[in-house]
Amino acid sequence: MGFTYLTTAELSAAIKYDKRVIREQLKDSVLFEGIHYIRPFGGRKILFIWERVEEEMLNGVTTYSLTNGS
Repeated sequence: MGFTYLTTAELSAAIKYDKRVIREQLKDSVLFEGIHYIRPFGGRKILFIWERVEEEMLNGVTTYSLTNGS
């Protein structure tokens, strides 16, 4: 199974959160290195794993809550 890797800017556009919010509030409190993002080749650049971020966002969301707005 392949993963979709997103930069902070791409993730920002996908989830409609400001890049700064992702870097300063979500990273390392909700989104964790090795689970939700990686630093390829030991560098500074961060790549978010879309499928795992999406799973985290939907954690606790049920079909009922999606269809009924609860």
